[in-house]
Amino acid sequence: MTTLLPQRSDWTAVRRNPTRDLLAGLTVAVVALPLALAFGVASGLGAQAGLVTAVVAGAIAAVFGGSNLQVSGPTGAMTVVLVPVMAQFGTTGVLMVGVMAGVLLIGLAVARLGRYVRYLPAPVIEGFTAGIAVVIALQQVPAALGVADAHGEKVWAAAADAVGRFAGDPHPASVMVALGVAAVMLLGARWRPGLPFSLIAVALATILASVTSLDLTPIGALPAGLPAPSLGFLDLHAVSALLPSALAVATLAALESLLSATVADAMSVNEQHDPDRELFGQGLANLVAPVFGGIPATAAIARTAVNVRAGAGSKLASLTHAVALGVIVLAAAPLVSHIPLAALAGVLLATTVRMVEASALLALARSTRGDALVLALTFTVTVAFDLVTAVVVGLGVAVVLALRAVARTVRLEQVPLESGDHSAEEHELLAEHIVAYRLDGPLFFAAAHHFLLELTEVADVRVVILRMSRVSTIDATGAQVLGDAIARLQRRGITVLLSGIAPEHEQILNTLGLAVQLQRDGHVFPDTPTAIAYARHHVLPTPPTTA
Repeated sequence: MTTLLPQRSDWTAVRRNPTRDLLAGLTVAVVALPLALAFGVASGLGAQAGLVTAVVAGAIAAVFGGSNLQVSGPTGAMTVVLVPVMAQFGTTGVLMVGVMAGVLLIGLAVARLGRYVRYLPAPVIEGFTAGIAVVIALQQVPAALGVADAHGEKVWAAAADAVGRFAGDPHPASVMVALGVAAVMLLGARWRPGLPFSLIAVALATILASVTSLDLTPIGALPAGLPAPSLGFLDLHAVSALLPSALAVATLAALESLLSATVADAMSVNEQHDPDRELFGQGLANLVAPVFGGIPATAAIARTAVNVRAGAGSKLASLTHAVALGVIVLAAAPLVSHIPLAALAGVLLATTVRMVEASALLALARSTRGDALVLALTFTVTVAFDLVTAVVVGLGVAVVLALRAVARTVRLEQVPLESGDHSAEEHELLAEHIVAYRLDGPLFFAAAHHFLLELTEVADVRVVILRMSRVSTIDATGAQVLGDAIARLQRRGITVLLSGIAPEHEQILNTLGLAVQLQRDGHVFPDTPTAIAYARHHVLPTPPTTA
């Protein structure tokens, strides 16, 4: 456990350039403020929950996380999971899910599972991200249209209901504000990437709402300060019902945080995150944030990228970001309460556009048909169903395609026997009655049955020599199928000899009882020449002598 706690090297990095880290943290706070408000509103718990999450979870993840550059807080992807939880279980359900996800993340960290996220296929990640972007955009449709009572079990159904209600009673002011904020953010980022156009656009929308009589719904009053800590939401009887949602939140937090840390490492020099410490930090953040009324959190790629570009070099920057947001909560709550909901919808609409990298999607779609299939399936299931189902389906299809590709690499190749100094008549006899096969590649469940069909088609021979030295992997299914093939050949009166079995493969063959019987019969040999010699002298009949 001590390796998961803060290390002395963390604070050695702080002493390098604290001034630069402080400025980077303030820059990120300016960018994070409208996002925290927007994600809080989108989750259903309100803007205050988003700010609390950014402050509490951001600070804890900064101190205990495994990256010097990571910035954590509420994210759009997380709201996708939380909206149905809020609809079914209410605020207490969301807070319970956060605590349960925190426990799961800490368990993943203690089990040292963080390193395995790197093996996720790119089509799954890209399809998942694009699907989340579409879901977030659909979630903003009611607020962008000024419709407060849209209904629907799925996000696309609620969006369609909002469009229908808007058509019957249009509110152009909300649409114009949402589209205007999104346009300012997207166009401004191209013109001056360093300026916080999200905050500028939200401020302009707030001023517009204050000085005009436009029909714009504001966020509403926010308390000045963090809520008092409370465990009143804990309900052990709801654990089983909330466990699937907690698993989804933990999976999403682990995936998004470790991917974000990887991106941060790639953007910097000589930085390398610790995946298990990062999971531990995110777990603690999600364990504590709900106690103050915050929603589940994760690292955010957008804010982390701003942090890196602003010159951050240590955890001080992300900690400063959390403290600065805390000051805003204390000092500027009355101002924040006047922000129109449509403006926050515009912030998230622009965020979804930035989430999708069209070039990466096109490249994957054109690479192979398998990658295109995994990408399309993951995207479709994310939008139509939910995130966990999408990841399971995407990974499942990717694994099947990968196994299919690997299985195709196994070969059963007939190889010629060296005749040496033997006469032409004897070589002809050997060629007629002895055949040697070399197995290349992995002999596992995905390739085993193809091997069985090919091997048992051997005909017109007395001896089959299986050369095993080039077999890279054998699993239980492969060993059983090998034993089945040998038994079928033996029932036809064909003697089977094995040669060149690697020690690690011999163990599994012995465990399943295959090699034991062959060794008892003396049919296992260290190399192929010895097996050939045995076949010549002990299996084939001795040719009759002529006077």
